Amino acid sequence: MDIITQGLLGATVAQVGAKPKEVRLASLVGFCAPLVADADALIRSAEDPLLFLENHRHFTHALSFIPAGALLASLLLWPFLRKRLGFKRIYLYALLGYATAGFLDACTSYGTHLLWPFNDDRIAWSIISIFDPIFSLALIVSIVFGVVKYQPLAAQVGMVFAAGYLSLGAIQHNRAESLAHMEAQQRGHFIERQIVKPTIGNLLLWRSVYESDGIYYVDAVRVGLPNKGKIFTGSIVQAFDINRDLPQVTGQMMLYHDIQRFELFSDGFLAWHPERPNVLGDVRYSMMPTSIRPLWGIELNLEAPNEHVTFITHRTISDTERKAFFAMLLN
Repeated sequence: MDIITQGLLGATVAQVGAKPKEVRLASLVGFCAPLVADADALIRSAEDPLLFLENHRHFTHALSFIPAGALLASLLLWPFLRKRLGFKRIYLYALLGYATAGFLDACTSYGTHLLWPFNDDRIAWSIISIFDPIFSLALIVSIVFGVVKYQPLAAQVGMVFAAGYLSLGAIQHNRAESLAHMEAQQRGHFIERQIVKPTIGNLLLWRSVYESDGIYYVDAVRVGLPNKGKIFTGSIVQAFDINRDLPQVTGQMMLYHDIQRFELFSDGFLAWHPERPNVLGDVRYSMMPTSIRPLWGIELNLEAPNEHVTFITHRTISDTERKAFFAMLLN
């Protein structure tokens, strides 16, 4: 989730557990605590561009790390709050706030190592976008009311809304997935694997990517409320196969290992960039729900197979694409 909404949910949960006279300080601590979890983004290397991908949303977001993460957040806040709040109370509110970090990120499609060190799989429920203004604004309203009135009741209402909104996301996800399955069956495709994820800022328009016979089929799925549904047929692209596509790259080369690392991060959803021949992209993500132009990928230098790959991103969207997006969203 975006870092602001992470803090907002942490503040809301901390308010719920606060004494009325401590609501404001609890909100502050609860807001700051989950931000510490995202400090893992600082684990990076100029020589190894993939290091931050492997460590972001890793151990600092795990359930097992919550007590330690809350302690770290408390120690950082203690010098500023020690005259107004005891360390035990700071830790309590930090614990409540920090506990939301991994859970909320697991609700998105990026993937979170929630069960580390017992299980190193990335958990991604894909029920809410990385940024959702409705979700964020509702939390802001509940926090502001609680801070102004010194009452945690509004935070309780905010928690009920958050739970309801995430539940709605799960329902919408299942509906979008069912529609995508039906579309694949009508095409005569057997789905080998599939991901369905919400597009930015809403629970109506979803991106579906499924693999059938070595081909990725990318579609937009609009699931209205309550019963309407529509498929917007997108693009197709051949799935990447290192043995077929890069037979000259062997297991002794750094290039091979970097491709394997990126493949693990992208859950195997790899394909060549449609416009850049030496770029392998993560098919799961694109600025447009029907596009195969990846949001990010790795650029391969086949002439230097023992050097690290370059990580690239593509976050621009044209006016034509923006209009097409809203046409699908509002249709």
